Amino acid sequence: MLVAALSAQAQQEFSPAAIEKGVLLVASPSLSDPNFHQTVLLILEHGQGGTVGLILNRPTNVLLSEVLPDFTVLKRTPYRLFAGGPVKQTQLILLFRLTQVLPDTRQIVAGIYVGTPHVLELIMTHPKPTETFRAFAGFAGWAPGQLEHEMIEGAWAILPSDAFSIFDKDPATLWLDSITRLQAPKSISH
Repeated sequence: MLVAALSAQAQQEFSPAAIEKGVLLVASPSLSDPNFHQTVLLILEHGQGGTVGLILNRPTNVLLSEVLPDFTVLKRTPYRLFAGGPVKQTQLILLFRLTQVLPDTRQIVAGIYVGTPHVLELIMTHPKPTETFRAFAGFAGWAPGQLEHEMIEGAWAILPSDAFSIFDKDPATLWLDSITRLQAPKSISH
């Protein structure tokens, strides 16, 4: 029975059926596409129209204050813009960790939301230690069935978004930490 439970959990990590909004998509070490080499993505949307995700571990050298110069709350802050993916790289997507739902936000998974620059201004002017954000230029997109096909080919694996906090992990080690977690012996809690 234990072997069956372990096998079911392992199959979930590599099953196209496990793709859903809020999971983490981890690039296989063999994935050579430069757009996705050693990346971890958060799935924002998945359905009949295809799949949309954000690359979580590609910070750029661009300061967010340069991208949003009218936001005085960003002046002299160290926040960097992340490269969210190869699609619509001029589009800004803001990802938030919030303790409560705010106007102009859409929940991705418990505590994680996408929102507008207005939300950014709110959390920066009334900071709470548990709330944070990241800004992304562009996103990743797959046509209907494309990501499932890539998973069958072994290009991706899936971790639950609660595997670790995507905002607290160092982007430089996120992919390796995810690979390690995928390869770690599975344990069953009683």
